[in-house]
Amino acid sequence: MTLKRPVAPPAVRWVTRTLEDAGFETWTVGGAVRDALLDLPSGDWDLATRATPKQMRRLFRRTVPIGIEHGTVGVLARDGTMFEVTTFRKDVETDGRHAVVSYADHIEDDLARRDFTINALAWHPLRSELLDPFGGRSDLAAGILRTVGIARDRFAEDYLRILRALRFAGRFGLTIESETWAAACESVSQLARLSSERIREELVKVLAAPEPPSTALRLYRECGALAVLYPELAAVDDTAWRETLDVVDLVPHDDPWLRIAALLGHIGEPESVPGDPDLDSVAGLKAADPVARRAVIRAAALLSRLKVSNAQLGAVTGWLAQGRLPPMDPDGPARRRWLAAAGADRLGGYTVLWRARHRALPDQAP
Repeated sequence: MTLKRPVAPPAVRWVTRTLEDAGFETWTVGGAVRDALLDLPSGDWDLATRATPKQMRRLFRRTVPIGIEHGTVGVLARDGTMFEVTTFRKDVETDGRHAVVSYADHIEDDLARRDFTINALAWHPLRSELLDPFGGRSDLAAGILRTVGIARDRFAEDYLRILRALRFAGRFGLTIESETWAAACESVSQLARLSSERIREELVKVLAAPEPPSTALRLYRECGALAVLYPELAAVDDTAWRETLDVVDLVPHDDPWLRIAALLGHIGEPESVPGDPDLDSVAGLKAADPVARRAVIRAAALLSRLKVSNAQLGAVTGWLAQGRLPPMDPDGPARRRWLAAAGADRLGGYTVLWRARHRALPDQAP
């Protein structure tokens, strides 16, 4: 793919100039540099510098101590935009969940601790210089995702990187390099060590992206991450899984919880799933059909593991409780009972789900 020349906003150049004029080497790093090369809208611009947090707070009049213990200071520009500026760091010790780091003197040390080559890029907004010690620009141009250094070691430092690999491959249409893919698949059982919050955040990022989430979700299943994290979904058969991906892609990305409801649309179909709760012991839903009942109970268990809010859990299970399709008789009592049970607050979301299913599976919709 063709790459563009990054252009940092004026406020980023002001932060960089202030630090450099004081004698502290400073670069922009992270996703904004990668996205600018891809000519995508750049999100938050992060900076890395040789200055310590104490030195940064002396230089800038308005700062926020958002991560002093990690070397990060929020610097407020004149327009109120906050930029995260972090002291160069290097890893000292890792345990697969988080790392012990220390300050470093060189930007190269900071880039060496990054996960993938496409994220180990630094752009100097004053000199228009790209620093690329690991070939990330070439990998971007070739559509390849690979780790910095030895893949097995890089995942062992933080197993969340496996999920990040799947998300980046889906978002940017990248092919995961063979060694990186093999190491991810070999290490997938370690995902169970991650916190629920980090696992949930990665799934929501996949579903909230404007790009179709099906590519990343397909990789979740192929590498075994689905079986480790979401056995309720892994138990769905291949046909239902393909239908699920088609529907999820058609639900608008601006509501990731509707997409989660679409993702869980078939989980009530298997008679049993590893780790199933006692389906008969769960109160409520006595009138629901067996498939919808199983879907609601399994979805509640899955979402509870992810520690979602009660409102989010209630919304998703409420949509699933109505079944995949409304009753066939448009004016009959069954349809009226269905509408009453759905409730006005959930009807709009259910309509979006039904339309996505109708577009994906027109032969199955009434």
